[in-house]
Amino acid sequence: MRTKLSQFNFELPEELIAKYPSEFRDESRLMIVHRDTGKFEHKVFKDVLEYFDDQDVFILNNTKVFPARLFGRKEKTGAKIEVFLLRELNREQKLWDVLVDPARKIRVGNKLYFSDKENNDILVAEVVDNTTSRGRTIRFLYEDTEEAFFEDLHKLGNTPLPQLIDREVEPSDRERFQTLYAKEMGAVAAPSAGLHFSKELLKRLELKGINFAELTLHTGLGTFRSIDVEDLSKHKMDAEYFKIQEDAVNIVNKALKENRKICAVGTTSMRSIESAVSANNNLKLAEGWTNLFIYPPFEFTIANTMITNFHLPKSSLAIMACAFGGRDLILSAYEEAIKEKYRFFSYGDAMMIV
Repeated sequence: MRTKLSQFNFELPEELIAKYPSEFRDESRLMIVHRDTGKFEHKVFKDVLEYFDDQDVFILNNTKVFPARLFGRKEKTGAKIEVFLLRELNREQKLWDVLVDPARKIRVGNKLYFSDKENNDILVAEVVDNTTSRGRTIRFLYEDTEEAFFEDLHKLGNTPLPQLIDREVEPSDRERFQTLYAKEMGAVAAPSAGLHFSKELLKRLELKGINFAELTLHTGLGTFRSIDVEDLSKHKMDAEYFKIQEDAVNIVNKALKENRKICAVGTTSMRSIESAVSANNNLKLAEGWTNLFIYPPFEFTIANTMITNFHLPKSSLAIMACAFGGRDLILSAYEEAIKEKYRFFSYGDAMMIV
């Protein structure tokens, strides 16, 4: 029987979409969903400590969000433009895939200027290709070092909060829309399940003997793209770059062998590990692009526990949670979350499926 998009719809009151994160990272709310009993527990996030033992594993996505939203002006006319950096195509040539607004005014050959608060032009880019109606390829005309380029990009860029967080970006967003273990620059959205880990909680988990396996998946805008087909087998995910290195492989495979708890922190971690399963059902080294779309029924191989935020109706993220926890149980958990006024989306609360 085909799995249909409409099976993952529910009414989400708009006021439950979190505009701001909780005051302290590890004090957001946490719902524990027990697959064996169907029971729910209501906790705060730092209580995850109670559910894991020495030598259990957390799989973390160490991607780092860069300030991808730039505001500038066109040469000659001075018309205001917005450029959203999607992905770096070629570091040496400083080529980037971008979205532009207003798109109809931005043509191949146009030069775009990006200035600081004192109106000094810091970055200049030339449009070299049209890719989609709003998509362009641009080349930054920059002669200084790579390090200086990224420093200027950080000075001028704005944190790319999703549109649904309907407010102005604030200085605190630069820190809060980033996990504490972010290292590898390249994401335009934070892996939101990881936003709940504080320094203290990470330290306490480490002292308890928990092992951390880090991987990288650069979250793209496709994460927020709506699914527009009813038959889920026909949906195509946007490809995202991911990398799983030897340290992570060794940590995870040892835990598999010893039947430990292995917790995928977030849908991006889950997609990465399920894109790198070996013939003997272990985790393997991998680097490249994944467009894996996980929807029910799906046979999970590596993780036996998952932490994820509360997601939007009919989103690929909510659908993955249903694949892992069982559609009826997870939709019941969402119903409970709405009743109990849990906060949804990137800055919202978390669920742990055990």
